[in-house]
Amino acid sequence: MCLAIPGQVVELTDQPMLVKVDVSGVRRNVNVGLLADESVGVGDWVLIHVGFALSKVGEAEAREQLRMLAAMGEDELALEEVRGYTFSQEPAAP
Repeated sequence: MCLAIPGQVVELTDQPMLVKVDVSGVRRNVNVGLLADESVGVGDWVLIHVGFALSKVGEAEAREQLRMLAAMGEDELALEEVRGYTFSQEPAAP
């Protein structure tokens, strides 16, 4: 199943097109290059798929998406996907 996972931007990095997001306590760098026409800042919520932010969303929509993933039993799968992101010097999770 292809999942778009909401994450909150928690840090801007010194690398172009990368921000650090938090998804349920898992923090990873995400590429925001697809959002070049939109500014992305700390506190913003984005929908992520395979390490790329696809769109910005509001906090209420992001929290509802996380709730729905949990209700469908897909939340752990989503977190496993996030743990696999390997942009930058970050080591991949074991």
